[in-house]
Amino acid sequence: MSGIHARLQLARPDFALDVDLQLPGHGVTALFGPSGCGKTTCLRALAGLERARGRVQVNGAVWQDDDAPGGSARWLPTHRRQIGYVFQEASLFAHMNVQRNMEYGLRRLPAQERRVSLEQAVDLLGLGALLSRMPHTLSGGERQRVAMARALAASPRVLLMDEPLAALDAARKAEAMPYLERLHRTLDIPVLYVSHSLDEVARLATHLVLLDKGRAIAQGATAALMARPDLPLARGDDAAALVLGQVAAHDAHDHLLTVAFGGGTLQVVSTRAHAPGEPVRLRVPARDVSLARTLAQGSTILNLLPARITHLAPDGPGQTLVALDAGGTTLLARITQRSCQQLALGVGEQVFAQVKGVAVVD
Repeated sequence: MSGIHARLQLARPDFALDVDLQLPGHGVTALFGPSGCGKTTCLRALAGLERARGRVQVNGAVWQDDDAPGGSARWLPTHRRQIGYVFQEASLFAHMNVQRNMEYGLRRLPAQERRVSLEQAVDLLGLGALLSRMPHTLSGGERQRVAMARALAASPRVLLMDEPLAALDAARKAEAMPYLERLHRTLDIPVLYVSHSLDEVARLATHLVLLDKGRAIAQGATAALMARPDLPLARGDDAAALVLGQVAAHDAHDHLLTVAFGGGTLQVVSTRAHAPGEPVRLRVPARDVSLARTLAQGSTILNLLPARITHLAPDGPGQTLVALDAGGTTLLARITQRSCQQLALGVGEQVFAQVKGVAVVD
């Protein structure tokens, strides 16, 4: 049976975890929510590091079942759950070089059970030139890549990542992110990724679990949940829609990427090389989307998309959140209350969404 099912309950004096998760058995699932909502506790319970009550099944393998009939309750300790775990800190063995750190993950795994070779992990994470280096000579981003390779070398059934980029500065995050994207594209190992960064979630996750006070208030496709106006993700300055499309063209001279999606095309400034037909994910911040009744002429705004209003709601003092259907893709716009009144906007009406090319995040 494909997929991850985790029904977990854990009570503490000041916190209670009570979730029932139905997750895909492939791709990246992000656990997202405010500090203290239970993201790490949930991950540790899945790994068996926290003794929660319930049931855990990963792609057909039952790791825990406290309610099995006939006294046949099941509990696998962490070392038998075939997981790879990457923490915020790389926690490499200081006395071992990079290669020996990665080989450590192979020690308890019989050769016939290895589905990810050490060579494959080295290639995926770009570590070939670092194998003889000692941990203290590596940058933070390099250390995290070694930690990921060590976790992969154990050929896990699921890879658990607990805010692996949280301890890195912006430059080191930018260095590590492409390798995380490459893992997602290349390996058929489900990843559960804890993060407090919506940028990371938008770039990496295909599935999203939104946690609050120990409960899952929503779970589903990332693009759908990010744009749902009834959820906290669609509120405030970080609100953004996720557009899934394909590269139609790349103008290297102007660093301009043209992306085709269901609602038309988006042109966005991008310094990264992209091949025609390559799938891409674009984050379109709600604060950078304006609306017009008629098609603007002579504007510096590159993207003018026909759309239909599907939702209007107050979003803070003097502001209105507008949800739009652009050819089956949901976009969000944050506009002033006065603009909404002056244009007499209403649900069901046709408008043009105006998006700056420099506002879309590639």
